[in-house]
Amino acid sequence: MYINHYCVYIVTNTSNNVLYTGVTSDLKNRVLEHKLKTNAGFSAKYQCNKLVYFETF
Repeated sequence: MYINHYCVYIVTNTSNNVLYTGVTSDLKNRVLEHKLKTNAGFSAKYQCNKLVYFETF
């Protein structure tokens, strides 16, 4: 049986005044995507790329 592991995470911008929450199965790659702004959207618009919290389940 294959068990999936997921992470809930929170990233913020350098000013710590905007929070973005997400869920992913590959946290390292997802944080890198935030830093490189590969997806145009909320986190890219508000420059959320600093990981402040994560929890796996």
